[in-house]
Amino acid sequence: MDYRLRHRFGSTRGFEGHVQGNRVTLLHDGEQCFPAMLEAIAQAQHEVLLEMYWFGSDATGRRFADALIERARAGVQVVVIYDAIGSFEADASQWARMRQAGVSVYEYNPIAPWRRRFRIGVVNNRNHRKMLIVDRNVGFTGGVNIGDPWAPEAEGGEGWRDDMVRVEGPAVAELCGVFLHGLSTIAEREVSRPPTALEDGDAEGASPVRVLANHFFGERRAIRRAYLERIRAAKQSVYITNSYFVPDGAIRRALVRAASRGVDVRVLLPAESDVPAVYYASRRNYEWLLKRGVRLFEWVGNVLHSKTASVDGTWCTVGTYNLDYRSWRFNLEVTVSIDDHEVASALESRFLLDLQRAVEVRLDQLRYRSLGERFFENFFYLFRKML
Repeated sequence: MDYRLRHRFGSTRGFEGHVQGNRVTLLHDGEQCFPAMLEAIAQAQHEVLLEMYWFGSDATGRRFADALIERARAGVQVVVIYDAIGSFEADASQWARMRQAGVSVYEYNPIAPWRRRFRIGVVNNRNHRKMLIVDRNVGFTGGVNIGDPWAPEAEGGEGWRDDMVRVEGPAVAELCGVFLHGLSTIAEREVSRPPTALEDGDAEGASPVRVLANHFFGERRAIRRAYLERIRAAKQSVYITNSYFVPDGAIRRALVRAASRGVDVRVLLPAESDVPAVYYASRRNYEWLLKRGVRLFEWVGNVLHSKTASVDGTWCTVGTYNLDYRSWRFNLEVTVSIDDHEVASALESRFLLDLQRAVEVRLDQLRYRSLGERFFENFFYLFRKML
């Protein structure tokens, strides 16, 4: 059975509602995420599926490449999808080395006008997902890419602040379905050996998990709708961490209405962004939100790249989805929705801990920002749907 058929007839419960019986583990920063991912790869017996926006060829990238190569040489089927823009600086020799070892490597939406399937109209469409699925029993997703910016500073990295989630149980099949659908759209040939049919995971967990991806417009709206529904229903707290925060009018109004109901609405944002244009476009909304009761905080130090939310300490989400137009309209994204008090409370606690390294944005101080800052905010906000 090839990848296309496996996806076609596979389970889609994650797109309809939450799947029961999962074990969920929150992982913070490359310091926790990378060892957990590498351990899972090392233990793979049948299959490793990796989909990554940014797969570097730096020290971190080489560690993962070596781990994947080792498993491929051991007879494990290894499939990698990387984005042509996100991994633009990666050394082509790395992909060649992986292919020679038996890894199936696919480039998403290459910028190659000479190729038969190239279409200029979809150059802006990117694969922003970060997923690792091992033996269809354990899956990872979140904001962490494979590159030195996420590696701990003690190991020569930049220590970017980010989050991932590790899932064991039936919901992993939904992550696998997302991967296989993406593969079916870009594979120009059949994979040499079909994936092994594995039994469902035996994780003993109580966490209801829903996997949301945006292959189609309806699913694209579903990710945004999940945010809106939870914000609109919030009774106590809405805590959001987002690296590229340029929300549309519906999200902004939902946050403001929650604050007007007495809900504690706080948003943690980067004080230093790896995409300055988005940083300025984001700040264009600060004053409007602050005047209406939404509290904003800026992470101080290294880059904040996380995309999480926790509502009332009972629901949370971790994924690749930013509250901006690019995630909604152009990028392939995936996010995991978790209806579990223990997990949501843990994420909420981490959010409050992160606030200790953040500075609250004050309306009285914001009003005195320079004319130059105001110019950049207004200028880049004009292009918010393209950033």
